[in-house]
Amino acid sequence: MFAFNDAVDKALFKPVAKAYRRVLPEPITISIGNFFSNLNDVVVLLNDLLQFKLHLAAMDSSRIVFNTTFGVAGLFDVASRMELPKHNEDFGQTLGYWGFGNGPYFVLPFLGPSTARDAIGMVGNFFTNPITWATDSDAVAWGLWGLDLINRRSDLLRIERVLAEDQIDPYSFQRSAYLQMRRNLVYDGNPPAPDLDFDADPDKPPQ
Repeated sequence: MFAFNDAVDKALFKPVAKAYRRVLPEPITISIGNFFSNLNDVVVLLNDLLQFKLHLAAMDSSRIVFNTTFGVAGLFDVASRMELPKHNEDFGQTLGYWGFGNGPYFVLPFLGPSTARDAIGMVGNFFTNPITWATDSDAVAWGLWGLDLINRRSDLLRIERVLAEDQIDPYSFQRSAYLQMRRNLVYDGNPPAPDLDFDADPDKPPQ
């Protein structure tokens, strides 16, 4: 599946992302990214509440209000200038917060790396994002999802060049980076130290 996604990316998504970058000036692509980030803050806010992170919920609700109004529907990230930084919470992290393990790692068609827990979380992320429920037009909704995808893919072009120059194995790097990133997000950047007791029974839960 990783090889399939890589082939589709090289044939379709990467050329479109390059053309997108050539046609649109950087201030426009930044504003598009801000717009989708503002919509995503609704998902972040819901997961703040589900994890009882009330201080973050207050900050993220303020972000939505300020960016939607003064930021012109989120095109400008005025909230970050007001010391209301962007947070990253989703339903996969919420499941991890409540004790659900990663489950097996796998690669989804078109969507890329995931785990069993995060795949379930994606369903919650999809249905709570305003793109899904704030419009009656399926064409508009899928058009917005597509624009978000291309904008995100264009942001990876610079990183991709660095990886190619360093000759890093893409699958191993993606798997390791994804699992470490998700672990750090679940534990808010402070994951517990790994268990280095090699003599312990792996099937026995920790005390």
